[in-house]
Amino acid sequence: MQVGTEVAFKLDITDVFVKEATLVMYQDDYQNYQEQQLVYQYDTQDFKTQIQLQQPGLYFYYFKIVYLADNTEKTCYYGSFAQGGWGQIYQQVQDVQTYQLTCFKQPARTPKWYQEGIFYQIFPDRFANGNPHGEINSPKKNSFLYATQEDDPYYIVNKKGEIVRWDFFGGNFKGIMQKIPYLKKLGVTGIYLNPIFEASSNHRYDTSDYLKIDAMLGTQADFEELLSQLHAADIRVILDGVFNHVGQNSRYFNARQLYGPQEGATQNLQSPYYSWFDFEKYPTKYASWWGISDLPTIKKDCLAYQNFIAGTAKTSVLSYWNQFQIDGWRLDVVDELTPAFVHKIRQNLAQYPEKVLLGEVWEDASNKMAYGQRRDYIQGDNLHGVMNYPLRQAILDIFSNDVNLADVCQRMMSLRENYPWDFYLNSLNNLGTHDTVRIKTALQNNQAKLKLAFLLLFILPGVPCLYYGDEVGLTGGKDPDNRKFYPWGREDHDLLAEVQSLSLRRQQESVLRTGDLCLYNTEHLILIGRYQAQKAQVYVINPTEKTVQDEQTLWSYHDELQLAPLLKEKLQDIKLAPYEYQVLEFRV
Repeated sequence: MQVGTEVAFKLDITDVFVKEATLVMYQDDYQNYQEQQLVYQYDTQDFKTQIQLQQPGLYFYYFKIVYLADNTEKTCYYGSFAQGGWGQIYQQVQDVQTYQLTCFKQPARTPKWYQEGIFYQIFPDRFANGNPHGEINSPKKNSFLYATQEDDPYYIVNKKGEIVRWDFFGGNFKGIMQKIPYLKKLGVTGIYLNPIFEASSNHRYDTSDYLKIDAMLGTQADFEELLSQLHAADIRVILDGVFNHVGQNSRYFNARQLYGPQEGATQNLQSPYYSWFDFEKYPTKYASWWGISDLPTIKKDCLAYQNFIAGTAKTSVLSYWNQFQIDGWRLDVVDELTPAFVHKIRQNLAQYPEKVLLGEVWEDASNKMAYGQRRDYIQGDNLHGVMNYPLRQAILDIFSNDVNLADVCQRMMSLRENYPWDFYLNSLNNLGTHDTVRIKTALQNNQAKLKLAFLLLFILPGVPCLYYGDEVGLTGGKDPDNRKFYPWGREDHDLLAEVQSLSLRRQQESVLRTGDLCLYNTEHLILIGRYQAQKAQVYVINPTEKTVQDEQTLWSYHDELQLAPLLKEKLQDIKLAPYEYQVLEFRV
């Protein structure tokens, strides 16, 4: 709910005489604790109350019920059963699992190009080389280059497990330009680019210079031409912002003096960058991300760095790149950034209503805790949306042999309940990223499961994002195996055709882009419903290896249209082969 709006609570109680029903609500650490009595409604025979919250934030609530049993006054409590949705009775208040109510400042509205788009994540070194003979631009010193694009990625490490020579395939901006027709045929309307700024590594999360394009990708003129060609094709571009740490060999830290003897914090106490870093023993012992010495972290309260990144000056990093008409930013490890810093970044983008700000959050972003502080990502004046890793896990779990489909439905619906509507639609949904096992590998190379996983990606709320190569069956385990070169000439064309078809379906069906969500499950089937004014689609999916028919019991979640009775009737005539699905349409 938005701050200042009124929300109604209704409680149905049967079979006992209720003396008193009370809503108990509070915020973290029992702040703003309040109790409000529910009033019995004789016409509807239930208990109701209404409240209006004036303070944004996260609220937790449950119900206290005083009733008579055998002429004795007793007390019980009604709270959440699992993750929202149905509740259950608790006898002891200390056992109660509370419901969550998200009270936000303003909607996280984004332009149509984003919220109704289809995205494609490109790891630049691994997508395409556009040079005439595959030449590699500006190879880095002490790195190694793969002999063929079919080679498996491999790290050369020392005894400590530290990477001592970075490996490169040589993907570049010209390669992306050459593949724009491919992206258009796939239905892509937006690209999320992994880091493109000067760095030592192939992933470029170890930024060396925020204001320079990495020469292996091309020149700044190449980047501007890439943006021009993509925009001409109605494809937007979101850049990866890595603002928690820099590279050990960056001009800011400069551990090996690659940027001159006086430039960085490790050479010169008077360096403008010295205040950015937390040295325990200067200059060799310092705070780094997850203890990785290659990635010295920035002090969380360093205003000099924050202004360098997101200040109002035209020379700040964001201001500089925003002038090139990029379309938004994805904040790497946003949990590591202070709330004040994230707000500063959002304020920098305030003058650009067409740009979006996303964050890398692996959990439910509405109740995320980081460094002992509740994060305010969903307030509407912070991030526009986050990467939807919980959905990826739910999709994988659907295909598990010991799956509990009710649990999966509850987990998926909990995000619908916890996120403000616009924030929910802004979720960047994925089946894989550079940080996960490839989806085909995660599904044990099962083609039927893989096609259903893509179906789920395209029919569920949020912005679908394909990780380059997943759509043609690229496999891979953990990093670096999940970062192979795109298999040009060796694609799985059957899978690609399926993904293209699903992409087209989403483009043609507005209900799949902006419609609300309802979920159902039987013992073996999961039903995904999307609905909007006058129309509902329900996808009846068999995620098992057995033929399913004559399912008797149907559980529903957020069944606002009360489709459950109709669906139970329809299910009597539905027989689904393994990994088959059927689409039902309703006029509502």
